[in-house]
Amino acid sequence: MQTPRPAPDLVIHVPGQPDLHLSRFKGKVVLLALLGTGCESCQHFALNQLAPLQKQYGARGLQVVAVVFNDEAKATFEKFRSQFVRGFPLGYSDEESVLGWLRQPVEEGYFTPIIAFIDRRGNIASQHLGDDMLFQDPDKNIRMRLETLLKLPA
Repeated sequence: MQTPRPAPDLVIHVPGQPDLHLSRFKGKVVLLALLGTGCESCQHFALNQLAPLQKQYGARGLQVVAVVFNDEAKATFEKFRSQFVRGFPLGYSDEESVLGWLRQPVEEGYFTPIIAFIDRRGNIASQHLGDDMLFQDPDKNIRMRLETLLKLPA
């Protein structure tokens, strides 16, 4: 999981809309959240962390994007979106695509939520699995990381 590295494009499916491509947000700082619809930590994170971050930092160039990727993601997408997502795009993908994007071998396992910070140039500045130290104090640690990235030129 070497970072920084160029962020490959990730196709994000949105029911009833054209697919969303992560590359669309080049020029912005992107906080990509990779979530499971049945994961209580992910539900809490989406509602209580991601929405306030988008609201506070959006005008400075942040774009929060969330992707659910568990086996039931497509079937449980609408319920998750209506209950936990406010003010940022949400789509779904599959585990193989997401783990390939992260360069995370499936046999090594992972915990959600997972976040990746993408700089304005389209590089993955860092990525953090759910058991990463960043999540010990996510509000403070994410805000510190965002402040640094938002100060960098495109």
